[in-house]
Amino acid sequence: MADEKTETVISIKGLKKSFGSLHVLRGVDLEVKRGENVAVLGRSGTGKSVLIKIMVGLLKPDAGRVIILGEDVETLQGKELDEFRQKVGFSFQSSALYDSMSIRENLEFPLVRNVRNLSRDDINKAVEKALADVGLSQTINQMPSELSGGQRKRIGIARTLILKPEIMLYDEPTAGLDPITSIEINNLINDVRERLGATSIIITHDLTCAKTTGDRVAMLLDGKFERVGTFDEVFADPDERIQQFYNYKFVN
Repeated sequence: MADEKTETVISIKGLKKSFGSLHVLRGVDLEVKRGENVAVLGRSGTGKSVLIKIMVGLLKPDAGRVIILGEDVETLQGKELDEFRQKVGFSFQSSALYDSMSIRENLEFPLVRNVRNLSRDDINKAVEKALADVGLSQTINQMPSELSGGQRKRIGIARTLILKPEIMLYDEPTAGLDPITSIEINNLINDVRERLGATSIIITHDLTCAKTTGDRVAMLLDGKFERVGTFDEVFADPDERIQQFYNYKFVN
């Protein structure tokens, strides 16, 4: 049995995806170890969100394989896919909260849908703990419309965490947030890893998010990961495309 620290839990090989004549992913390769945070960086429209949707079975690739927790994602259907998605939490860019439900009801929803034979007391405790973990216990009876953008992001993460996934996929977790709230979200992502031992992929175009949360950074350029390494290793690369990205975000 592989040592947990070196065990590969996400393996992406030769992944390709096109939409008509638009070739978005052109041969993506990536391996992620258990407990590792990998930040996937790239400009808007480079295929970052397409990649993450393929990873949870929302899109099918044209070629290549995605193996997560030993499962070939493309082959999963029905009950198997539902069970897989309980192990792989997906935090949507929009937070994806149900506007007609209170925060309590939003967090109860995945539990009631996916975990059978839970008592009301079990559900209450799970909801209260999930909210406490993201520092928003006081919002339990509020509606999503009453919360700030940053609070909604944190509630969205809490709703994903309530099923205790082994892997977390974050889609643009700091998009649209002010710098202080972005720092809070970055700290929360790191805290999730420390407390749950979760493996995470953070899809972002925010360099501060990538530097703060990523053990490694994977730079997506022209449909491939052109450079993978620590933040400093990636941005030491003289490739003009990488330097332009850095200068635009940190210099201009």
